[in-house]
Amino acid sequence: MDLKTRLTDDLQAAMKQRETVKVSTLRMLIAAIRNKEIEKKKTFADGDVQEVIQSEAKSRRESVEQYRNGHRADLADKEESELKVLLAYLPEPMSESQLRELAQGALKEVGAKGPQDMGRVMSALMPKIKGRVDGKQAQQAVQQLLSATKA
Repeated sequence: MDLKTRLTDDLQAAMKQRETVKVSTLRMLIAAIRNKEIEKKKTFADGDVQEVIQSEAKSRRESVEQYRNGHRADLADKEESELKVLLAYLPEPMSESQLRELAQGALKEVGAKGPQDMGRVMSALMPKIKGRVDGKQAQQAVQQLLSATKA
Protein backbone atom coordinates (compact mmCIF):
# COMPACT_ATOMS: atom_id res chain seq x y z
CA MET A 1 0.00 0.00 0.00
CA ASP A 2 1.46 3.34 -0.98
CA LEU A 3 1.71 6.22 1.46
CA LYS A 4 -1.09 8.34 -0.04
CA THR A 5 -3.52 5.42 0.17
CA ARG A 6 -2.45 4.77 3.75
CA LEU A 7 -3.09 8.43 4.60
CA THR A 8 -6.62 8.38 3.17
CA ASP A 9 -7.40 5.05 4.86
CA ASP A 10 -6.13 6.39 8.18
CA LEU A 11 -8.20 9.55 7.67
CA GLN A 12 -11.35 7.48 7.23
CA ALA A 13 -10.54 5.39 10.30
CA ALA A 14 -9.85 8.52 12.37
CA MET A 15 -13.15 10.02 11.25
CA LYS A 16 -15.00 6.90 12.37
CA GLN A 17 -13.23 6.97 15.73
CA ARG A 18 -13.81 10.73 16.08
CA GLU A 19 -10.14 11.58 16.58
CA THR A 20 -10.40 15.28 15.80
CA VAL A 21 -6.69 16.14 15.95
CA LYS A 22 -5.74 13.26 13.68
CA VAL A 23 -8.57 14.05 11.25
CA SER A 24 -7.62 17.72 10.94
CA THR A 25 -3.91 16.92 10.62
CA LEU A 26 -4.44 14.27 7.95
CA ARG A 27 -6.82 16.53 6.01
CA MET A 28 -4.23 19.30 6.09
CA LEU A 29 -1.51 16.88 5.00
CA ILE A 30 -3.52 15.43 2.12
CA ALA A 31 -4.37 18.96 0.96
CA ALA A 32 -0.69 19.95 1.14
CA ILE A 33 0.25 16.90 -0.94
CA ARG A 34 -2.41 17.72 -3.54
CA ASN A 35 -1.26 21.34 -3.70
CA LYS A 36 2.36 20.27 -4.26
CA GLU A 37 1.25 17.79 -6.94
CA ILE A 38 -0.63 20.57 -8.73
CA GLU A 39 2.34 22.90 -8.34
CA LYS A 40 4.79 20.33 -9.74
CA LYS A 41 2.26 19.03 -12.31
CA LYS A 42 2.93 15.37 -11.49
CA THR A 43 1.59 12.60 -9.29
CA PHE A 44 3.77 12.04 -6.25
CA ALA A 45 5.41 8.75 -5.34
CA ASP A 46 6.14 7.78 -1.73
CA GLY A 47 9.46 9.67 -1.66
CA ASP A 48 7.79 12.91 -2.74
CA VAL A 49 4.99 12.41 -0.21
CA GLN A 50 7.59 11.90 2.53
CA GLU A 51 9.23 15.20 1.58
CA VAL A 52 5.90 16.98 2.01
CA ILE A 53 5.37 15.27 5.37
CA GLN A 54 8.87 16.31 6.46
CA SER A 55 8.30 19.93 5.50
CA GLU A 56 4.99 19.96 7.39
CA ALA A 57 6.67 18.36 10.42
CA LYS A 58 9.46 20.92 10.28
CA SER A 59 6.96 23.78 10.25
CA ARG A 60 5.20 22.22 13.25
CA ARG A 61 8.50 22.01 15.16
CA GLU A 62 9.21 25.66 14.41
CA SER A 63 5.69 26.64 15.44
CA VAL A 64 6.02 24.78 18.74
CA GLU A 65 9.25 26.64 19.44
CA GLN A 66 7.69 30.02 18.58
CA TYR A 67 4.60 29.35 20.69
CA ARG A 68 6.74 28.26 23.65
CA ASN A 69 8.79 31.46 23.34
CA GLY A 70 5.55 33.45 23.18
CA HIS A 71 4.17 31.71 26.30
CA ARG A 72 1.29 30.14 24.37
CA ALA A 73 1.35 26.62 25.80
CA ASP A 74 -2.15 25.84 24.48
CA LEU A 75 -1.14 26.43 20.86
CA ALA A 76 2.22 24.70 21.37
CA ASP A 77 0.45 21.61 22.70
CA LYS A 78 -1.88 21.57 19.69
CA GLU A 79 1.07 21.79 17.29
CA GLU A 80 2.90 19.03 19.18
CA SER A 81 -0.08 16.71 18.90
CA GLU A 82 -0.21 17.39 15.14
CA LEU A 83 3.53 16.76 14.95
CA LYS A 84 3.09 13.34 16.59
CA VAL A 85 0.53 12.40 13.93
CA LEU A 86 2.91 13.49 11.15
CA LEU A 87 5.91 11.66 12.62
CA ALA A 88 3.99 8.38 12.47
CA TYR A 89 4.25 8.53 8.67
CA LEU A 90 7.99 9.20 8.48
CA PRO A 91 10.78 6.60 8.56
CA GLU A 92 12.61 5.98 11.81
CA PRO A 93 15.10 8.83 12.43
CA MET A 94 18.80 8.04 12.22
CA SER A 95 20.78 7.85 15.46
CA GLU A 96 23.59 10.29 16.25
CA SER A 97 26.21 7.53 15.92
CA GLN A 98 24.88 6.44 12.51
CA LEU A 99 24.94 10.05 11.33
CA ARG A 100 28.50 10.53 12.56
CA GLU A 101 29.55 7.30 10.80
CA LEU A 102 28.04 8.39 7.48
CA ALA A 103 29.52 11.88 7.86
CA GLN A 104 32.99 10.39 8.39
CA GLY A 105 32.48 8.28 5.27
CA ALA A 106 31.52 11.39 3.30
CA LEU A 107 34.60 13.20 4.64
CA LYS A 108 36.86 10.41 3.37
CA GLU A 109 34.93 10.17 0.10
CA VAL A 110 35.55 13.81 -0.85
CA GLY A 111 38.96 14.04 0.85
CA ALA A 112 37.97 16.97 3.04
CA LYS A 113 40.80 18.78 4.78
CA GLY A 114 38.97 21.50 6.71
CA PRO A 115 35.89 23.71 7.07
CA GLN A 116 36.30 25.06 3.52
CA ASP A 117 35.17 21.63 2.22
CA MET A 118 31.81 21.82 4.05
CA GLY A 119 29.73 22.14 0.86
CA ARG A 120 31.35 19.16 -0.85
CA VAL A 121 30.91 16.98 2.24
CA MET A 122 27.27 17.99 2.67
CA SER A 123 26.45 17.33 -1.00
CA ALA A 124 27.95 13.83 -0.65
CA LEU A 125 26.18 13.17 2.66
CA MET A 126 22.65 14.47 2.08
CA PRO A 127 21.49 11.84 -0.46
CA LYS A 128 22.46 9.10 2.01
CA ILE A 129 20.50 10.57 4.92
CA LYS A 130 17.59 12.15 3.09
CA GLY A 131 14.41 11.89 5.11
CA ARG A 132 16.00 10.43 8.20
CA VAL A 133 17.91 13.39 9.65
CA ASP A 134 17.28 17.11 9.75
CA GLY A 135 19.71 19.13 7.64
CA LYS A 136 20.74 21.23 10.63
CA GLN A 137 21.75 18.12 12.58
CA ALA A 138 23.79 16.87 9.64
CA GLN A 139 25.46 20.25 9.26
CA GLN A 140 26.43 20.32 12.95
CA ALA A 141 27.88 16.81 12.78
CA VAL A 142 29.93 17.66 9.68
CA GLN A 143 31.15 20.92 11.24
CA GLN A 144 32.34 19.06 14.34
CA LEU A 145 34.19 16.49 12.25
CA LEU A 146 35.73 19.14 9.99
CA SER A 147 36.92 21.23 12.93
CA ALA A 148 38.42 18.06 14.46
CA THR A 149 40.32 17.33 11.21
CA LYS A 150 41.60 20.89 11.06
CA ALA A 151 42.97 20.77 14.62
